[in-house]
Parts: sequence; C-alpha cells; structure tokens
Amino acid sequence: MRITVISDTHGDFETLYRIVEQNKNSDQFIHLGDGENEFQDIQSAFYGLPFIFIKGNNDWGNYPQNLVTKLGGKNFYMCHGHRFERSKMKEFLAATAISNGCDIALFGHTHVPYNDYENGILLFNPGSASLPRGGNRPTYGVIEISDNGTINAKHIIIDF
Repeated sequence: MRITVISDTHGDFETLYRIVEQNKNSDQFIHLGDGENEFQDIQSAFYGLPFIFIKGNNDWGNYPQNLVTKLGGKNFYMCHGHRFERSKMKEFLAATAISNGCDIALFGHTHVPYNDYENGILLFNPGSASLPRGGNRPTYGVIEISDNGTINAKHIIIDF
C-alpha cells in the first residue's frame, strides 16, 4: 500500500494539485489540515481518488479533528497536532496512538518534517507543502507498507 501524506498547504491549490497528479498511483491520500479550501477543490479535480482530511486549526468545516483507521494492515492515528503542547508533542502523540491501538501517528501543524519512532510508534509529520519552517524546503510524505508489514516512510522535497 502506498499512502501520500500532505499537510499545511494554506491555500496553495497549485502545489496540492501537482502532488496529487504526481502520485495518482497512491492507494490513499491524507491531508492533515490547514488546507480545507484547496482540499475541497482537489477532491473535485480528482474525483474517485481516496482522500482523508483532518481538520486543522485554520479549517472550519465539518471534518474530524482526529481519526483512527486501518490502512495496509496498520492502525493509524491522525491529527493536525495543534491540540498537543509543542514541548511534549511527541510523547503525547505516541501515548495517544498507543491508547488507541495504533502503530503509526500522523501529524502536521509544525510545518517541520519528522520521521522517527517514539515508544515503538512511528511518528510522521510530512512537513508543509507550502510554508515550511526551520530552514526546511517544502515537503510531503509517502508511506509504503509492504505485504509483509514493513513500513517505509519518507519525505519528498517539492522542487516544481
């Protein structure tokens, strides 16, 4: 299974469009918030592709603020991340994922890419596709889960 993970597009429809266009072979697209307007448009532009949207602190629609779901045989906890105290975000995310029986926690909000394990939970932040912070370039993420359950998560630098 191939999952494309995007966050914090903040109105940049063109970048979101190009990410989806270049990853149409993905089995799932996940947007982790702060991009509600362009997400609605992208769903129309790519009708039929599987999308999940998580509500961010700059979104106002009727979307979930967090979600637990199974993809590729792994349980995912997804949130934007703005409800967690930044100084302890990783610990809280891992604990929340564990309490929900999840293997992977996806989050955005910081605009900084992150890909590491905390207490056995893969914590993955795709960074920001439009407004990166911390000297990073714009990024999104791809998570591939093999048939034997191996997880390969990576960041893709946006250079278009």
